[in-house]
Amino acid sequence: MKKIYITAPAKTIEKECIDFAVDFFQKNNFEVVLAENVTGRQNYFSGADQQRLADFQKGLDDDSIDFILCARGGYGSVRIIDQLDFSKFKKKPKLIIGFSDVTVFHSHIHACFEIPTVHATVPLNFKSNTAESLQSLLNVLNGEPNRYEIPTSKFNRIGEISAQVVGGNLSILHALNGSVSDIKTDGKILFIEDLSEAIYSIDRMLYSLKRTGKLDNLAGLIVGGMTNIKDTEIPYGKSVEEVIAEIVSAYSYPVCFNFPAGHIDDNRALILGKNASLSVGNSGVVFEQ
Repeated sequence: MKKIYITAPAKTIEKECIDFAVDFFQKNNFEVVLAENVTGRQNYFSGADQQRLADFQKGLDDDSIDFILCARGGYGSVRIIDQLDFSKFKKKPKLIIGFSDVTVFHSHIHACFEIPTVHATVPLNFKSNTAESLQSLLNVLNGEPNRYEIPTSKFNRIGEISAQVVGGNLSILHALNGSVSDIKTDGKILFIEDLSEAIYSIDRMLYSLKRTGKLDNLAGLIVGGMTNIKDTEIPYGKSVEEVIAEIVSAYSYPVCFNFPAGHIDDNRALILGKNASLSVGNSGVVFEQ
């Protein structure tokens, strides 16, 4: 029986969310181990930096653990990333799973070690997730492929590619720009999503990626949920889709909008650091990994 270790490297989480996740995994024949501070609380966080650090380090070092699942996002992972020791993890890698603030781990591990991680839903959201979202996570855990058929968008740019997927939360990628955790995007499919940002902020963050060359040599771009994106008192004058499409208009790679991943109920799993095929056509999109 494979073992899942649930830890909370950032914001605090209610016990009922963890209990729901434990029950879900046990019903699907996984053993679950909980980090000491997974339901702890110190102000905003699940514990002090050193507590969260120790919990995550335990998951990295324990050879009996097959998967590390982050309980939720929020904020806090960047406060511990530089103190983690990945030496045992490099010798025996395991899948680290989560999204949003967990992008810190995704990006750092890809940049430093080129080891795959999983962008997928977390216990905070299990109750509201679609059946397809949860099944996609189970497929990854069981080594089964995922195939997603996605409706077309007028902002899509057609094309077919096969390449490694990287990325995650746009705000986090922007915050890591220029650091040791900064991802490499050349020849890869970049996936982005975000939550509760202003349209101008999305524009600014993408221009930051563009100015540092991260959009120049992509194999493709996948735009996931852009959730609760806000306009300003003086209207920006463009939708978030129009902003993104305009910024990448100078390039020729395929672009897929409205991908089912991010801060949405239908948050399907993506294995970052692993090849996937993406076919963007006039009648729809097919993603296989």
